[in-house]
Amino acid sequence: MKKGGFMKDAAILFAITLIAGFCLGGVFEITKEPIEQAQQAAKIAAYKEVLPDASDFVEDGMEEKIAASAEDLMAQGFGNVYIDTAAQAVDASGNPVGYVVSSTSKDGFGGEVKLSVGINGEGVVTGIAFLSIAETPGLGMNATGDGFKGQFAGKNAETLSVTKTGAPAENEIQAMSGATITSSAVTNAVNAAIYFVNNCAAN
Repeated sequence: MKKGGFMKDAAILFAITLIAGFCLGGVFEITKEPIEQAQQAAKIAAYKEVLPDASDFVEDGMEEKIAASAEDLMAQGFGNVYIDTAAQAVDASGNPVGYVVSSTSKDGFGGEVKLSVGINGEGVVTGIAFLSIAETPGLGMNATGDGFKGQFAGKNAETLSVTKTGAPAENEIQAMSGATITSSAVTNAVNAAIYFVNNCAAN
């Protein structure tokens, strides 16, 4: 190939790449805001599911508290669990009614398990909602059913543990048959949320 032809082809390729880059950048900017709005709407929907008595959720100052709690959570044995977001829940008059915390456990059988936990002003878990879970169908994915996740509502303990006995105590969660790893991952994520609320959120 002649040098002139090579330079011409290179210039054309560069132009195509440049135009494609501008187009992709434009698409990103166009879709960025709708995606963020959809993610925010999904998060608020999960918050309302786990703490239905709340009218609004205030996140001001929570990022700093989450960052400050990371070392403390590690020291408490939550090495594979971390807090993603947190908000103080308030009623229609602006009075605090509890907290909603989103946490992630890296110890799921199929990868990360992300969920939101509602905890009222008395420290009682009001419910959990899954944000992301990819466990084994028919086993770990049963965590999304009320039979398992419904166990957390009404629990008032600093730490919950998983049992296989079939007769869980007040501070215990009955493991799913054949899915103890998932059961533990979910419970640890809830425990991290409880610890954060009891020791970090109000400080």
